[in-house]
Amino acid sequence: MRKIAVMNQKGGVGKTTTTINLAHAMAMAGSRVLCIDLDPQAHLGMSFGPQHGRMPGIDEVLIDDADIRDYIVEVRERLDIVPAGPRLAEFETTNAGGARRGWLLAQALKPVRRRYDMVLVDCPPSAGMLGMNALFACTEVIVPVSGDFLALQGLSRMVDIIDAIDEALKRRTKRWFVVTRFHERRRLANEVRETVMKHFSGQVLPTPVRESVALAESPGFGKTIFEYQGKGRGAEDYRALAQDFICGRTC
Repeated sequence: MRKIAVMNQKGGVGKTTTTINLAHAMAMAGSRVLCIDLDPQAHLGMSFGPQHGRMPGIDEVLIDDADIRDYIVEVRERLDIVPAGPRLAEFETTNAGGARRGWLLAQALKPVRRRYDMVLVDCPPSAGMLGMNALFACTEVIVPVSGDFLALQGLSRMVDIIDAIDEALKRRTKRWFVVTRFHERRRLANEVRETVMKHFSGQVLPTPVRESVALAESPGFGKTIFEYQGKGRGAEDYRALAQDFICGRTC
């Protein structure tokens, strides 16, 4: 089972959009996929339907040591989610459990390791205890980078955090960078993409996700881009991105 954290400390770069649509694309391609909403804002769950934003989920698992299998919800064929739950923000503000708190998600995933091909964790825009749980549990990280100058700020700090965790755990986390909200005709967007490719050579997925109104609209209808506008460029890009990821294509 591949375990992938979708993470960037900057907000508005398309973490949740990428998690939703990449997961659905991979499920449609035949993989068994589990999404975990690790952001207290619960946008991932709501994007699959507003009722999922109110359901208990990973909050019960992390706070009360509940069994993750009791909170798995089927949302599409071969695609399940564990919602965030209304108590998830409490996890950042409590100190109970000591160092063990960083490993709770990793432990929780053990009973489902043969049930899924991939687990995608939608992370909050911070490096708090929820983010640490994602990094400890996952051996791969997808970093969405929007096609604007500010998107580059903070990337080096996040990479330093991943490096420090890898050094402590004596492992190497696989990193994947994806350029999102991309305007192919804008010079700045192309310069940002070239900069990312230069600094993270061999780790950038070749398909950029172009800016699309439909990608912004679809979560409000509880639909993925494939259900909302299946023949548009958003669907085309995420379908191609899924194949890049599955096949390990980089540039």
